[in-house]
Amino acid sequence: MKISRLISIYVILMDKKRISAKELANIFEVSTRTIYRDVEAINLAGIPIYSTSGVGGGFEIMENHKMDKNTFSEEELTTLLMGVSSIPDSMKSKDFINTFTKIRQFIPSEKLESTNIQSEQVQIDFNQWIGYRNLEPQINRIKTALKDNKLLSLEYISHSGNKTTRKVEPYQLVLKSSKWYFHGYCYKRNDFRLFKLTRILTLEIVDRTFIPKKYPKLLLDTKEIITNLQVTIKLRVHESIMEQLLDYCDYESFLKDGEHHYIVNFPFIDQDYYYGILLSFGNKCECISPPQIRTKLKEKIAALARIYEIAENTRYFSRVDESASVVA
Repeated sequence: MKISRLISIYVILMDKKRISAKELANIFEVSTRTIYRDVEAINLAGIPIYSTSGVGGGFEIMENHKMDKNTFSEEELTTLLMGVSSIPDSMKSKDFINTFTKIRQFIPSEKLESTNIQSEQVQIDFNQWIGYRNLEPQINRIKTALKDNKLLSLEYISHSGNKTTRKVEPYQLVLKSSKWYFHGYCYKRNDFRLFKLTRILTLEIVDRTFIPKKYPKLLLDTKEIITNLQVTIKLRVHESIMEQLLDYCDYESFLKDGEHHYIVNFPFIDQDYYYGILLSFGNKCECISPPQIRTKLKEKIAALARIYEIAENTRYFSRVDESASVVA
């Protein structure tokens, strides 16, 4: 039983007049049986929740109930503050400030300093170190469209670089691995699609509402799929790139090989993206095995080298020089 879910259910019940077990189950992606257990736990904690059956029935908190400072423990309030504080800057608004202020009001004055210290012990920043694009205008438009059930019109770049114009019903904003997406029903494809915000060229709200569809749950936890595709390859790497490899495998995967090198068991999928990772290590990394991965890597290196052959460079730069002389 997750304490964070119990707190969230309590906050929802304080905000809403009545809500059904099925609605709560959909919100938290658990079974209705789990919701009933959660509600029972909340009741046992002294918060009076009762249920009504039939059409329009559901759970609600008894009238005149008020949240007091004893509702949450210091640890629970710290967890809430950490969770709220970790919201990306692009999602923060007046509602965020109000929520943050309300939570702080429940902290007893004598515990405020220690709670603040604990909540600041974990800092979450979703911004990249370099090359960060400001996606806040896009996110704000999508949030507005979500709230008002308005269509979005956008120009979108595909994986292969083709530009298409889409009209989409928005259903979810998604932050996955520090990348922003939105999930929506695309009229061009007649199906639900996941759109990456960095591949959106233009985005406008259409003055037209839509009746929301029941949308499928996104498969965001791909661990099982990746595990089935993954193989372990052996790399010989220079010590200078150990930091980069530790993003992908733990220290136990490294075996010392001479004074400045290591043999590494590296998790790998036979796809272009993963070959790109190996190539990014340059001459500090050599794939030792298996032979088929090593062979494919050699082919990709040879194809890359052909782009930079002297003859090709000469023809290209001669064309550049000619263009420059014309401009001059």
